[in-house]
Formats: sequence, structure tokens, C-alpha cells
Amino acid sequence: MKQFLSLRDLSSAEIDSLLANAKGLETNADRSRLEGKVLGLLFMNPSVRTLASFQSAMARLGGSSFVIAPGQNSWDMEWRRDCTMDGDAAEHFKEAIPVLEEYCDALALRCFAAGDHLDEDLCDPIINTVASLSKKPLINLESAMDHPCQALADWKTMDDLGIGRGKTKFVLSWADHPKALPLAVPVATLDMALRRGMDVTILTPRGFELPQSVMASAAVLAAGTGSVLHETNDQSEAMDGAQILYAKSWQSTVAYGDPEYEAELRACARQEDWQVRESWFDVALSDARLMHCLPVRRNVVVADEVLDGRRSVVTLQARNRLYTQMSVLCHLFPENQE
Repeated sequence: MKQFLSLRDLSSAEIDSLLANAKGLETNADRSRLEGKVLGLLFMNPSVRTLASFQSAMARLGGSSFVIAPGQNSWDMEWRRDCTMDGDAAEHFKEAIPVLEEYCDALALRCFAAGDHLDEDLCDPIINTVASLSKKPLINLESAMDHPCQALADWKTMDDLGIGRGKTKFVLSWADHPKALPLAVPVATLDMALRRGMDVTILTPRGFELPQSVMASAAVLAAGTGSVLHETNDQSEAMDGAQILYAKSWQSTVAYGDPEYEAELRACARQEDWQVRESWFDVALSDARLMHCLPVRRNVVVADEVLDGRRSVVTLQARNRLYTQMSVLCHLFPENQE
């Protein structure tokens, strides 16, 4: 494995190998496995779990890391081609990426969607620009349309809970939030659940359905894994017989880049009550679980009664970020590599 940009790039055997190694690292990590290796962490956007877990992963494996946060501890950076740099950015990726790679053995990048033009964000331009410039292993810490680190940890979480990879009902639901958030987590989560062969229902208020191109790709994947893929605006229909409810807010695709229209749609959804409460689980399986990638706004996205109750596995998901990312790092640096 030379890069870790998306689960879509990996075979089933490669994913199984990553997960098996993560399970082993959870109890028996070689503290000198990455001795002398340096990971460069480039954060265009803020982070808690991703930053802390990757620094911890490198340290636990005997390696080290450095963090660059453009606009905070470094110059603002520009990534666009053929641009005139007369704004805040003082450095371009064309110079920054090759230089940073001189200082590290692998580079990891977080770069959220701009949120202005859906067609542009769907192309994931920033991570692809860096991939074209990078000669060292590259890790996607969340891009405009993908978050493979979160998806891999979520996969392990369900394995740990004994939740099957087969005909299990997985509900990916939009939830209320005051801001228009990126599509990366829901897109990665959808892909992950279908790769596991689960039956996936996408639950949204009107106006927040996932992009048609995303759904078209998902339909192809579902056909290949034997999964059932369904969309609905009805909470009771979606939750009937559900084993997993994965809650996440995301930006409206019909109001993309239009804050006023987005606000109107969110206000309508709020009236319909899209905060996850225990009552949502009335028709779910008795042992149904709540998943969320964090951070989560209590009593806005999910009610306290659910987050503090028996259904929530959000802390386990975050814990698994460490072990799955340790596994990714080990796969990027094979032991026989000179």
C-alpha cells in the first residue's frame, strides 16, 4: 500500500489485513516498529481526534511527527493552479509539498470542502492536487468527499461489537446542526457500510439527499455486494428493524453554496425535529446502536439521553481511530522496507 486516500482504492483483502493488524496492535504494539520514521501532518482545517490519534500512533510505534497548520503556525497556503497570489496565501503547494516531504517519510493532509460549488467539491481537488505533487506515502485525514480514517475505525467498531457484515440494517441519517457541514463523512460512511455488505437506508429531510453522482456510485457498489440501498424522508420507515443509526449533519445539495436557501431548509427540518432522541429507536432492534464521528453538539444533533445511554458507541469509535491508524502507518512502511 503506497497511499491511503480512500477505502475505494483498497481490495477486500487489504481492508481485512488492515483490520486484523489493528486488532493485534490494540494489545501488542511494537514500540520500535517505526523508529526513525517521521510523519508530516498538514492541517488546512481544525482537528481534535485526527491530530491527537495520529501523533499518538506515531509515538506508540517509535516514530515522531510534526504539525503544520497554515494560517496558524505557518504561512497561509494556496493550492489552485495558475492563480495570482495577491491575497493572504504566501506559499503555494507546488513549493510547500516537495519541501515538507524532504523533512518526513510520509505526509498526511486534512482539507475540507470549500462548500461553494458542488461539482468542484465532488472532484476532491485539494487532496488530488497534493497526490499529484507527492512522492512520499500520503494519508487522507479528511478531504472534500472522503474520510477513510474514520470509515476504517467505524468498520472495526462494528466488528468489535459483533455486528455482522451481511444483511444488517444500517441507517445513515441527517441530523440537525446550525452549520452547513461537509459531505466527506456521510460519503465515506455509505461506502464503508456497503463494502461490508450491509443493507443501507439513507434518511434525510427533503433537500438534504446525497448527490446523484454519489448515489449512482453507491448503487453500483450495492449491486456488487448484494446490499439493499434505500432512501427515505420518513424516520419510522428508516428506523424499522435498524441495527445501527449513524447520525451526521451535512450540507444541502440543492442549496449548495446558497446560505440563505440552506438556512430555510434547515429551519424546515428543525420544525420536523431532526435531533436524534431515544424515541427514534422505538421501532429499531432492541440492541440498536448510535454511531457518530464526533464532535457532536449535545441536544442539537443528538440528545443527552442517547449519548449518555446504552446505545452510544461514539467513544469506542474514537478509540479505534488510534489502532486502525497505527495499522495504516505500519502498512505504509513494510518491515522489510529499507
